Amino acid sequence: MKSAALFFDIDGTLVSFKTHKIPASTIRALTEAKANGSQVYIATGRPPMIITNLGAIEHLIDGYITINGALCYIGDELICYRPIDREDVMTCVEDSKAKGYGLIVVGRDKAAVLDPTGSVDRIFCQYLNVKLYDTLSPLEEILQQDVLQLTAFFDSAYEQEMLARMPHCVSGRWHPEFTDITSIDADKGKGILAIARHKGFDASRTIAFGDGGNDLSMILQAGIGVAMGNATDSLKQYADYITTSVDDDGILNALLHLNVI
Repeated sequence: MKSAALFFDIDGTLVSFKTHKIPASTIRALTEAKANGSQVYIATGRPPMIITNLGAIEHLIDGYITINGALCYIGDELICYRPIDREDVMTCVEDSKAKGYGLIVVGRDKAAVLDPTGSVDRIFCQYLNVKLYDTLSPLEEILQQDVLQLTAFFDSAYEQEMLARMPHCVSGRWHPEFTDITSIDADKGKGILAIARHKGFDASRTIAFGDGGNDLSMILQAGIGVAMGNATDSLKQYADYITTSVDDDGILNALLHLNVI
């Protein structure tokens, strides 16, 4: 498959958790794939305002699936926009306040944070190296606009309990300490379909690359789903191909194996 639409998760797929950078081999591989006629798309749980680690490949990117498919765009053109049901938003916000767990409330271009235990700072700012606090607004301001994602810092057992109380939502977990909650109409797989329809290519000509639970929908939806060597076991079992880790030339090796480069 010399020419394909390639969809890449960011954290743990394009960007190393160890260095917080894109490996040089990945940059070379994507450059060659573009030269061969492939398209490059980002498919991330990150909101646009904290996609700050793709400078080395920004010139290669054709479009974005962000906020786990709730906000997809190509250039200045909005492809899909899927806010969360208002009642579900308030259910989670009020529960966070009552139970005392961390919560990131993501609006269209700003976010608010409830962080009573320091989990958000420890994981997002220290472990993931996200410049989150440069984009924050008061919670009351964010709740006056559409909310596209709720990143809740609770375990998988409580996640199921909360989803039962938020009937218009789905959840994608890519870290044991938190999960991303979005509208039931939004996930990365639906984002792939939206971009494929807009660009006029067949979804069977797509290849998706991921490492976490919120990548499952696109691994299943894409023509070929690739799990990184550092991916969760639950994702690997659904992948069509398992490559090496992000720090061990995983993207390069996958694109070579699939004859994209």
